[in-house]
Amino acid sequence: MLEFNKKTNLMERTEFKYPLQDVKEPNLFRNLYSYKEVPKIAFNFRVHPMHVPDEIWITDTTFRDGQQSRQPYTPKQILHIYDLLHKLGGPKGLIRQSEFFLYSKNDRDAVYKCLERGYKNPEVTGWIRALKKDFQLVKDIGLKETGILVSCSDYHIFHKLKMSRKQALEHYLRVIRECIDTGVRPRCHLEDITRADFYGFVAPFAVELMNLMEETGVPIKIRACDTMGYGVSFPGAVLPRSIPGIIYGLHHFARVPSELLEWHGHNDFYKAVINSTTAWLYGSSAVNCSLFGIGERTGNCPLEAMVVEYAQLRGTLDGMDMTVITEIAEYYEKELGYRIPPRTPFVGSNFNLTRAGIHVDGLLKNQEIYNIFDTATLLNRPPTVAISNTSGLTGILHWLINKYIKGETVLTKRDPLVARIKEWVDSEYKAGRVTIITDEELEGVTSSIMKEMKITIEDLKKRQ
Repeated sequence: MLEFNKKTNLMERTEFKYPLQDVKEPNLFRNLYSYKEVPKIAFNFRVHPMHVPDEIWITDTTFRDGQQSRQPYTPKQILHIYDLLHKLGGPKGLIRQSEFFLYSKNDRDAVYKCLERGYKNPEVTGWIRALKKDFQLVKDIGLKETGILVSCSDYHIFHKLKMSRKQALEHYLRVIRECIDTGVRPRCHLEDITRADFYGFVAPFAVELMNLMEETGVPIKIRACDTMGYGVSFPGAVLPRSIPGIIYGLHHFARVPSELLEWHGHNDFYKAVINSTTAWLYGSSAVNCSLFGIGERTGNCPLEAMVVEYAQLRGTLDGMDMTVITEIAEYYEKELGYRIPPRTPFVGSNFNLTRAGIHVDGLLKNQEIYNIFDTATLLNRPPTVAISNTSGLTGILHWLINKYIKGETVLTKRDPLVARIKEWVDSEYKAGRVTIITDEELEGVTSSIMKEMKITIEDLKKRQ
Protein backbone atom coordinates (compact mmCIF):
# COMPACT_ATOMS: atom_id res chain seq x y z
CA MET A 1 0.00 0.00 0.00
CA LEU A 2 1.30 3.46 -0.92
CA GLU A 3 0.48 6.76 0.74
CA PHE A 4 1.56 10.37 0.17
CA ASN A 5 3.51 11.71 3.17
CA LYS A 6 2.89 15.43 3.59
CA LYS A 7 5.99 15.80 5.74
CA THR A 8 8.40 14.38 3.16
CA ASN A 9 6.24 15.19 0.11
CA LEU A 10 6.87 11.69 -1.23
CA MET A 11 4.91 8.53 -1.88
CA GLU A 12 5.81 5.98 0.78
CA ARG A 13 5.04 2.35 1.44
CA THR A 14 2.81 2.09 4.51
CA GLU A 15 1.89 -1.58 4.78
CA PHE A 16 4.44 -3.99 6.22
CA LYS A 17 4.07 -7.60 7.29
CA TYR A 18 6.12 -8.76 10.26
CA PRO A 19 4.72 -12.03 11.62
CA LEU A 20 5.74 -13.22 15.06
CA GLN A 21 8.79 -15.49 14.92
CA ASP A 22 8.09 -18.08 17.60
CA VAL A 23 11.61 -19.47 17.89
CA LYS A 24 12.48 -22.54 19.96
CA GLU A 25 15.73 -21.12 21.31
CA PRO A 26 16.18 -17.57 22.62
CA ASN A 27 18.07 -15.07 20.48
CA LEU A 28 20.47 -13.47 22.95
CA PHE A 29 22.51 -11.65 20.28
CA ARG A 30 25.73 -13.24 21.48
CA ASN A 31 27.63 -11.58 18.62
CA LEU A 32 26.96 -8.26 20.41
CA TYR A 33 26.45 -9.37 24.01
CA SER A 34 28.95 -12.07 24.91
CA TYR A 35 28.73 -11.07 28.62
CA LYS A 36 32.39 -12.00 29.15
CA GLU A 37 33.36 -8.96 27.07
CA VAL A 38 32.30 -5.32 26.78
CA PRO A 39 29.24 -5.20 24.46
CA LYS A 40 30.06 -4.54 20.82
CA ILE A 41 28.66 -1.79 18.59
CA ALA A 42 28.27 -3.07 15.04
CA PHE A 43 27.21 -1.25 11.86
CA ASN A 44 25.25 -2.26 8.79
CA PHE A 45 25.06 1.33 7.44
CA ARG A 46 21.26 1.35 7.22
CA VAL A 47 20.46 5.00 7.85
CA HIS A 48 17.02 6.03 9.05
CA PRO A 49 15.52 9.45 8.30
CA MET A 50 14.97 11.86 11.15
CA HIS A 51 11.31 12.44 11.87
CA VAL A 52 10.97 15.04 14.64
CA PRO A 53 7.36 15.10 15.91
CA ASP A 54 5.31 18.29 15.76
CA GLU A 55 5.33 18.29 19.57
CA ILE A 56 7.88 16.86 21.98
CA TRP A 57 7.69 16.73 25.77
CA ILE A 58 9.10 15.24 28.96
CA THR A 59 7.59 12.67 31.31
CA ASP A 60 8.81 12.02 34.84
CA THR A 61 9.67 8.85 36.75
CA THR A 62 11.16 10.46 39.89
CA PHE A 63 8.56 8.84 42.14
CA ARG A 64 8.77 5.41 40.45
CA ASP A 65 12.14 4.45 38.97
CA GLY A 66 13.80 7.22 40.95
CA GLN A 67 12.24 6.24 44.24
CA GLN A 68 13.13 2.56 43.98
CA SER A 69 16.82 3.45 44.16
CA ARG A 70 16.78 5.66 47.28
CA GLN A 71 14.97 5.89 50.57
CA PRO A 72 11.26 6.54 50.02
CA TYR A 73 10.05 10.13 49.90
CA THR A 74 7.38 11.17 52.37
CA PRO A 75 4.00 12.27 50.96
CA LYS A 76 4.87 15.84 51.97
CA GLN A 77 8.18 15.71 50.08
CA ILE A 78 6.52 14.19 47.01
CA LEU A 79 3.87 16.90 46.97
CA HIS A 80 6.49 19.65 47.18
CA ILE A 81 8.58 18.14 44.36
CA TYR A 82 5.42 17.59 42.30
CA ASP A 83 4.53 21.28 42.75
CA LEU A 84 8.01 22.22 41.53
CA LEU A 85 7.70 19.93 38.49
CA HIS A 86 4.42 21.65 37.64
CA LYS A 87 6.11 25.04 37.96
CA LEU A 88 9.11 23.93 35.89
CA GLY A 89 6.88 22.61 33.09
CA GLY A 90 5.43 26.07 32.49
CA PRO A 91 2.03 27.06 31.10
CA LYS A 92 2.28 24.57 28.22
CA GLY A 93 2.79 21.67 30.63
CA LEU A 94 5.91 20.37 28.92
CA ILE A 95 6.49 17.99 31.80
CA ARG A 96 3.44 16.05 30.71
CA GLN A 97 3.17 13.16 33.18
CA SER A 98 4.59 11.77 36.41
CA GLU A 99 4.28 8.10 37.36
CA PHE A 100 3.79 6.75 40.86
CA PHE A 101 3.89 3.48 42.74
CA LEU A 102 0.52 2.60 44.27
CA TYR A 103 1.19 -0.33 46.59
CA SER A 104 1.91 1.18 50.01
CA LYS A 105 -0.25 3.58 52.01
CA ASN A 106 2.58 6.09 51.75
CA ASP A 107 2.44 5.85 47.93
CA ARG A 108 -1.33 6.23 47.80
CA ASP A 109 -1.36 9.15 50.27
CA ALA A 110 1.13 10.97 48.04
CA VAL A 111 -1.00 10.29 44.95
CA TYR A 112 -4.15 11.63 46.63
CA LYS A 113 -2.32 14.80 47.72
CA CYS A 114 -1.03 15.40 44.19
CA LEU A 115 -4.43 14.73 42.63
CA GLU A 116 -5.97 17.30 44.98
CA ARG A 117 -3.83 19.96 43.31
CA GLY A 118 -5.94 19.56 40.18
CA TYR A 119 -3.03 20.20 37.80
CA LYS A 120 -3.49 19.17 34.20
CA ASN A 121 0.27 18.59 34.02
CA PRO A 122 2.12 16.64 35.14
CA GLU A 123 -0.73 14.14 34.91
CA VAL A 124 -0.52 11.61 37.75
CA THR A 125 -0.22 8.08 36.33
CA GLY A 126 0.39 4.68 37.88
CA TRP A 127 2.83 1.81 37.49
CA ILE A 128 1.60 -1.65 38.42
CA ARG A 129 1.98 -5.36 38.01
CA ALA A 130 0.03 -6.92 35.16
CA LEU A 131 -2.79 -8.16 37.42
CA LYS A 132 -6.52 -7.53 37.13
CA LYS A 133 -6.83 -6.49 40.79
CA ASP A 134 -4.13 -3.86 40.23
CA PHE A 135 -6.07 -2.35 37.31
CA GLN A 136 -9.04 -1.96 39.62
CA LEU A 137 -6.76 -0.30 42.18
CA VAL A 138 -5.71 2.27 39.55
CA LYS A 139 -9.33 2.98 38.66
CA ASP A 140 -10.46 3.20 42.30
CA ILE A 141 -7.74 5.77 43.05
CA GLY A 142 -8.95 7.84 40.12
CA LEU A 143 -6.05 7.55 37.66
CA LYS A 144 -6.73 7.39 33.94
CA GLU A 145 -3.46 5.75 32.83
CA THR A 146 -1.04 3.18 34.14
CA GLY A 147 2.21 1.63 33.06
CA ILE A 148 2.32 -2.14 32.52
CA LEU A 149 5.54 -4.14 32.27
CA VAL A 150 5.69 -6.14 29.02
CA SER A 151 9.26 -7.42 28.76
CA CYS A 152 10.24 -7.96 25.13
CA SER A 153 13.73 -9.49 24.97
CA ASP A 154 14.32 -13.24 24.95
CA TYR A 155 16.43 -12.76 28.07
CA HIS A 156 13.19 -11.96 29.89
CA ILE A 157 10.69 -14.01 27.88
CA PHE A 158 12.64 -17.28 28.04
CA HIS A 159 14.71 -16.92 31.20
CA LYS A 160 12.50 -14.85 33.53
CA LEU A 161 8.94 -15.56 32.37
CA LYS A 162 9.74 -19.11 31.19
CA MET A 163 7.47 -18.62 28.16
CA SER A 164 7.74 -18.81 24.41
CA ARG A 165 7.37 -15.64 22.36
CA LYS A 166 3.87 -16.67 21.30
CA GLN A 167 2.84 -17.33 24.89
CA ALA A 168 4.28 -14.02 26.04
CA LEU A 169 2.52 -12.05 23.28
CA GLU A 170 -0.83 -13.71 24.00
CA HIS A 171 -0.39 -13.17 27.74
CA TYR A 172 0.46 -9.48 27.28
CA LEU A 173 -2.47 -8.85 24.94
CA ARG A 174 -4.86 -10.53 27.38
CA VAL A 175 -3.59 -8.39 30.26
CA ILE A 176 -3.73 -5.16 28.25
CA ARG A 177 -7.28 -5.94 27.17
CA GLU A 178 -8.21 -6.46 30.84
CA CYS A 179 -6.71 -3.06 31.63
CA ILE A 180 -8.82 -1.42 28.90
CA ASP A 181 -11.93 -3.29 30.05
CA THR A 182 -11.39 -1.85 33.53
CA GLY A 183 -11.51 1.65 32.05
CA VAL A 184 -7.82 2.51 32.34
CA ARG A 185 -5.48 3.57 29.48
CA PRO A 186 -2.48 1.22 29.19
CA ARG A 187 1.10 2.40 28.76
CA CYS A 188 3.11 -0.64 27.67
CA HIS A 189 6.68 -0.68 28.99
CA LEU A 190 8.65 -2.75 26.48
CA GLU A 191 11.40 -3.71 28.90
CA ASP A 192 14.90 -4.49 27.55
CA ILE A 193 14.11 -3.40 23.98
CA THR A 194 17.82 -2.95 23.14
CA ARG A 195 18.34 -6.72 23.51
CA ALA A 196 15.08 -7.73 21.80
CA ASP A 197 14.47 -9.24 18.36
CA PHE A 198 12.88 -6.21 16.74
CA TYR A 199 11.40 -7.80 13.61
CA GLY A 200 10.78 -11.18 15.26
CA PHE A 201 8.91 -9.92 18.34
CA VAL A 202 8.85 -6.16 18.93
CA ALA A 203 7.33 -5.09 15.59
CA PRO A 204 4.70 -7.88 15.52
CA PHE A 205 3.74 -7.10 19.12
CA ALA A 206 3.48 -3.35 18.40
CA VAL A 207 1.27 -4.07 15.38
CA GLU A 208 -1.05 -6.16 17.57
CA LEU A 209 -1.22 -3.30 20.09
CA MET A 210 -2.20 -0.88 17.34
CA ASN A 211 -4.86 -3.35 16.14
CA LEU A 212 -6.21 -3.55 19.70
CA MET A 213 -6.23 0.23 19.91
CA GLU A 214 -8.23 0.45 16.68
CA GLU A 215 -10.66 -2.18 17.94
CA THR A 216 -11.28 -0.58 21.34
CA GLY A 217 -10.81 3.10 20.52
CA VAL A 218 -8.52 3.45 23.58
CA PRO A 219 -5.04 4.98 23.08
CA ILE A 220 -2.24 2.52 23.84
CA LYS A 221 1.16 4.06 24.55
CA ILE A 222 4.41 2.27 23.91
CA ARG A 223 7.37 3.06 26.13
CA ALA A 224 10.60 1.76 24.62
CA CYS A 225 12.75 0.88 27.63
CA ASP A 226 16.54 0.76 27.26
CA THR A 227 16.69 -1.10 30.56
CA MET A 228 20.42 -1.78 30.51
CA GLY A 229 21.56 1.38 28.71
CA TYR A 230 22.78 -0.51 25.62
CA GLY A 231 21.17 1.86 23.11
CA VAL A 232 23.36 3.90 20.76
CA SER A 233 22.55 6.99 18.74
CA PHE A 234 24.99 6.42 15.86
CA PRO A 235 23.51 6.40 12.34
CA GLY A 236 24.02 3.03 10.68
CA ALA A 237 24.36 1.00 13.90
CA VAL A 238 22.64 -2.39 13.88
CA LEU A 239 19.52 -3.37 15.77
CA PRO A 240 18.78 -4.02 18.55
CA ARG A 241 21.18 -1.33 19.83
CA SER A 242 20.18 1.32 17.26
CA ILE A 243 17.83 3.93 18.72
CA PRO A 244 17.13 5.45 15.28
CA GLY A 245 16.24 1.93 14.13
CA ILE A 246 13.96 1.23 17.10
CA ILE A 247 12.05 4.52 17.03
CA TYR A 248 11.81 4.69 13.24
CA GLY A 249 10.75 1.06 13.15
CA LEU A 250 7.99 1.48 15.73
CA HIS A 251 6.70 4.60 13.98
CA HIS A 252 7.12 3.53 10.35
CA PHE A 253 6.73 -0.26 10.33
CA ALA A 254 4.29 -0.70 13.25
CA ARG A 255 2.49 2.62 12.53
CA VAL A 256 2.68 3.79 16.15
CA PRO A 257 1.86 7.54 16.23
CA SER A 258 4.64 9.73 17.62
CA GLU A 259 2.40 11.03 20.41
CA LEU A 260 2.04 7.45 21.69
CA LEU A 261 5.79 6.77 21.64
CA GLU A 262 8.02 7.31 24.68
CA TRP A 263 11.69 6.58 25.32
CA HIS A 264 13.00 5.45 28.71
CA GLY A 265 16.78 5.14 28.91
CA HIS A 266 19.39 4.26 31.52
CA ASN A 267 22.90 5.63 31.87
CA ASP A 268 25.01 2.47 32.19
CA PHE A 269 27.22 3.52 29.26
CA TYR A 270 27.04 7.32 29.79
CA LYS A 271 24.49 7.71 26.97
CA ALA A 272 21.22 8.52 28.74
CA VAL A 273 20.98 12.14 27.56
CA ILE A 274 22.09 11.76 23.94
CA ASN A 275 19.94 8.64 23.57
CA SER A 276 16.86 10.50 24.79
CA THR A 277 17.56 13.37 22.40
CA THR A 278 17.98 10.85 19.58
CA ALA A 279 14.58 9.35 20.39
CA TRP A 280 13.05 12.82 19.96
CA LEU A 281 14.87 13.30 16.66
CA TYR A 282 13.66 10.04 15.16
CA GLY A 283 9.99 10.18 16.08
CA SER A 284 9.23 9.79 19.79
CA SER A 285 7.21 12.65 21.24
CA ALA A 286 8.05 11.77 24.86
CA VAL A 287 11.24 11.07 26.79
CA ASN A 288 10.98 9.66 30.30
CA CYS A 289 13.36 11.11 32.91
CA SER A 290 13.98 11.48 36.63
CA LEU A 291 15.29 14.45 38.57
CA PHE A 292 19.12 14.42 38.61
CA GLY A 293 18.96 11.03 36.86
CA ILE A 294 18.31 9.23 40.15
CA GLY A 295 17.28 5.69 39.27
CA GLU A 296 18.17 2.02 39.02
CA ARG A 297 21.95 1.28 38.93
CA THR A 298 23.59 4.23 37.10
CA GLY A 299 20.26 6.02 36.88
CA ASN A 300 17.90 7.40 34.29
CA CYS A 301 18.11 10.37 31.97
CA PRO A 302 18.28 13.58 34.09
CA LEU A 303 15.08 15.54 33.66
CA GLU A 304 16.87 18.89 33.98
CA ALA A 305 19.17 17.91 31.09
CA MET A 306 16.22 17.36 28.78
CA VAL A 307 14.77 20.78 29.65
CA VAL A 308 17.99 22.27 28.29
CA GLU A 309 18.00 19.85 25.32
CA TYR A 310 14.45 20.93 24.49
CA ALA A 311 15.51 24.59 24.45
CA GLN A 312 18.49 23.80 22.22
CA LEU A 313 16.37 21.87 19.71
CA ARG A 314 13.38 24.22 19.67
CA GLY A 315 15.20 27.51 20.14
CA THR A 316 12.89 28.39 23.03
CA LEU A 317 11.98 27.17 26.50
CA ASP A 318 8.29 27.51 25.58
CA GLY A 319 7.53 28.88 29.04
CA MET A 320 9.56 26.41 31.10
CA ASP A 321 11.17 28.15 34.08
CA MET A 322 14.75 26.93 34.41
CA THR A 323 15.28 28.76 37.71
CA VAL A 324 13.08 26.06 39.24
CA ILE A 325 15.87 23.56 38.46
CA THR A 326 18.05 25.42 40.96
CA GLU A 327 15.15 25.55 43.42
CA ILE A 328 14.72 21.77 43.17
CA ALA A 329 18.46 21.17 43.59
CA GLU A 330 18.55 23.31 46.72
CA TYR A 331 15.54 21.46 48.13
CA TYR A 332 17.20 18.09 47.57
CA GLU A 333 20.43 19.15 49.23
CA LYS A 334 19.05 21.18 52.14
CA GLU A 335 15.81 19.35 52.93
CA LEU A 336 16.41 15.80 51.72
CA GLY A 337 20.14 15.57 52.48
CA TYR A 338 20.92 14.40 48.95
CA ARG A 339 24.42 15.26 47.76
CA ILE A 340 24.55 16.30 44.12
CA PRO A 341 28.01 15.53 42.69
CA PRO A 342 29.67 18.95 42.38
CA ARG A 343 30.52 18.65 38.68
CA THR A 344 26.96 17.75 37.63
CA PRO A 345 25.93 20.05 34.74
CA PHE A 346 23.43 22.81 35.59
CA VAL A 347 22.98 21.80 39.26
CA GLY A 348 26.35 20.84 40.77
CA SER A 349 28.17 23.35 42.94
CA ASN A 350 31.09 23.44 40.49
CA PHE A 351 29.23 23.43 37.16
CA ASN A 352 29.98 27.12 36.50
CA LEU A 353 32.87 27.54 38.92
CA THR A 354 36.25 28.74 37.66
CA ARG A 355 39.57 28.04 39.40
CA ALA A 356 42.39 29.25 37.17
CA GLY A 357 43.34 32.90 37.59
CA ILE A 358 43.69 33.47 33.84
CA HIS A 359 40.14 32.18 33.37
CA VAL A 360 38.83 34.38 36.17
CA ASP A 361 40.43 37.38 34.49
CA GLY A 362 38.49 36.60 31.32
CA LEU A 363 35.31 36.03 33.32
CA LEU A 364 35.62 39.46 34.93
CA LYS A 365 36.11 41.13 31.56
CA ASN A 366 33.23 39.30 29.88
CA GLN A 367 31.24 36.42 31.39
CA GLU A 368 30.59 34.88 27.97
CA ILE A 369 34.25 33.93 27.67
CA TYR A 370 34.00 31.19 30.34
CA ASN A 371 30.29 30.75 31.13
CA ILE A 372 28.09 28.44 29.00
CA PHE A 373 25.12 30.86 28.94
CA ASP A 374 23.65 33.52 31.23
CA THR A 375 23.37 31.15 34.19
CA ALA A 376 22.47 34.01 36.53
CA THR A 377 19.31 34.80 34.54
CA LEU A 378 18.32 31.34 33.33
CA LEU A 379 19.22 29.28 36.40
CA ASN A 380 19.59 31.90 39.12
CA ARG A 381 23.20 30.68 39.41
CA PRO A 382 25.80 33.39 38.66
CA PRO A 383 29.28 32.09 37.78
CA THR A 384 31.55 31.59 40.77
CA VAL A 385 35.26 31.15 41.41
CA ALA A 386 37.20 28.82 43.68
CA ILE A 387 40.24 30.22 45.39
CA SER A 388 43.47 28.26 45.14
CA ASN A 389 47.16 28.93 44.49
CA THR A 390 46.32 29.65 40.83
CA SER A 391 43.46 32.11 41.39
CA GLY A 392 45.58 35.22 41.88
CA LEU A 393 44.33 38.69 42.82
CA THR A 394 41.71 38.52 40.05
CA GLY A 395 40.12 35.40 41.50
CA ILE A 396 39.88 36.91 44.97
CA LEU A 397 38.40 40.11 43.54
CA HIS A 398 35.74 38.13 41.65
CA TRP A 399 34.94 36.11 44.79
CA LEU A 400 34.51 39.30 46.85
CA ILE A 401 32.22 40.88 44.26
CA ASN A 402 30.02 37.79 43.96
CA LYS A 403 29.88 37.18 47.71
CA TYR A 404 29.32 40.66 49.05
CA ILE A 405 28.71 43.28 46.38
CA LYS A 406 26.71 41.52 43.61
CA GLY A 407 26.81 44.39 41.16
CA GLU A 408 28.96 47.03 39.49
CA THR A 409 31.84 48.24 41.65
CA VAL A 410 34.99 50.31 41.55
CA LEU A 411 36.76 47.74 43.72
CA THR A 412 39.90 46.52 41.90
CA LYS A 413 42.51 43.86 42.45
CA ARG A 414 44.83 46.60 43.73
CA ASP A 415 42.59 47.22 46.73
CA PRO A 416 44.39 46.61 50.10
CA LEU A 417 41.64 44.18 51.17
CA VAL A 418 42.23 42.02 48.10
CA ALA A 419 45.97 42.12 48.74
CA ARG A 420 45.59 41.06 52.39
CA ILE A 421 43.40 38.08 51.49
CA LYS A 422 45.89 37.10 48.79
CA GLU A 423 48.71 37.15 51.38
CA TRP A 424 46.76 34.68 53.53
CA VAL A 425 46.05 32.42 50.55
CA ASP A 426 49.72 32.42 49.54
CA SER A 427 50.78 31.55 53.09
CA GLU A 428 48.46 28.52 53.09
CA TYR A 429 50.02 27.04 49.96
CA LYS A 430 53.54 27.97 51.02
CA ALA A 431 52.91 25.84 54.10
CA GLY A 432 52.16 22.85 51.88
CA ARG A 433 48.42 23.01 51.27
CA VAL A 434 47.22 21.27 48.08
CA THR A 435 43.41 21.54 48.33
CA ILE A 436 41.21 24.48 47.25
CA ILE A 437 40.06 26.93 49.88
CA THR A 438 36.41 26.55 50.81
CA ASP A 439 33.91 29.40 50.86
CA GLU A 440 33.51 28.97 54.60
CA GLU A 441 37.25 29.36 55.21
CA LEU A 442 37.48 32.40 52.99
CA GLU A 443 34.46 34.02 54.60
CA GLY A 444 36.04 33.59 58.03
CA VAL A 445 39.41 35.00 56.94
CA THR A 446 37.78 37.90 55.08
CA SER A 447 35.64 38.77 58.10
CA SER A 448 38.72 38.78 60.34
CA ILE A 449 40.75 40.98 57.95
CA MET A 450 37.83 43.39 57.48
CA LYS A 451 37.58 43.81 61.26
CA GLU A 452 41.29 44.58 61.43
CA MET A 453 40.96 47.11 58.62
CA LYS A 454 37.70 48.45 60.11
CA ILE A 455 35.78 47.78 56.89
CA THR A 456 32.18 46.59 56.81
CA ILE A 457 30.20 44.89 54.06
CA GLU A 458 28.21 48.09 53.73
CA ASP A 459 31.50 49.93 53.06
CA LEU A 460 32.20 47.50 50.22
CA LYS A 461 28.73 48.00 48.75
CA LYS A 462 29.17 51.78 48.88
CA ARG A 463 32.07 51.42 46.48
CA GLN A 464 29.58 50.73 43.66
